[in-house]
Amino acid sequence: MIRLGVNIDHVATLRQARRAHEPDTVAAAVLATLGGADGITIHLREDRRHIQDRDVFRLRETVTTRLNLEMAAYDEIVEIALKARPDEVTLVPEKRQELTTEGGLDVVANAASVRGAVERLKGAGVHVSLFIDPDPAQIDASAQFGADAIEFQTASYSEAKGAAVEAELEKLRTATARAVGLGLHVHMGHGLNYWNVQPIVRIAGVEELNIGHSIVSRAVLVGMERAVREMKQVMQEHYPNPRKSG
Repeated sequence: MIRLGVNIDHVATLRQARRAHEPDTVAAAVLATLGGADGITIHLREDRRHIQDRDVFRLRETVTTRLNLEMAAYDEIVEIALKARPDEVTLVPEKRQELTTEGGLDVVANAASVRGAVERLKGAGVHVSLFIDPDPAQIDASAQFGADAIEFQTASYSEAKGAAVEAELEKLRTATARAVGLGLHVHMGHGLNYWNVQPIVRIAGVEELNIGHSIVSRAVLVGMERAVREMKQVMQEHYPNPRKSG
């Protein structure tokens, strides 16, 4: 079964809107875990627009599953990751003016910084994933630079309409097969919701999905535990049944 990592950034977004103490990210992580989350994902951005340094360390102390820290390959943020020691770091691109992450990390163009961050993090025993487009050159570079996993950005798929949806799905299928052939673990995320996730869970080789906005949006109405449980149920219902031997 594919793992579900629940991104709780927007719980912190709501808190930071008032610079208050609630909603609490630790409480959100606990409820997500009770709902069936296999891990918790957070993005520590350079501008600290939602997740704060304190959140990283508090969640590292309290998350009982896996803590995945999304971050750009900035020296300051790498140092924080080395101190916090999350289970996994996912290196992502980052622009101050963007509303959310736009596209995948250009591993090829940023070879020096990416390779350096990967080496430092892996040297500290941290599992490293790279958030990339489903592009052969990016996949090959990720394997060359020693990444343990890659996370394909699914924004292009999530935003596609009509015949373009199947075309984007085929890109993801082909890219997944290439990555698995190179020994990389494959994750996916960005823009996935309770409906468009259904074809994604049927792609052979995908091990993990990281989903945030749609779950947190649903949680505002029905609560975090139920919102996560409903996503897990959708994933389980559409995950291919293993073939029975004999």
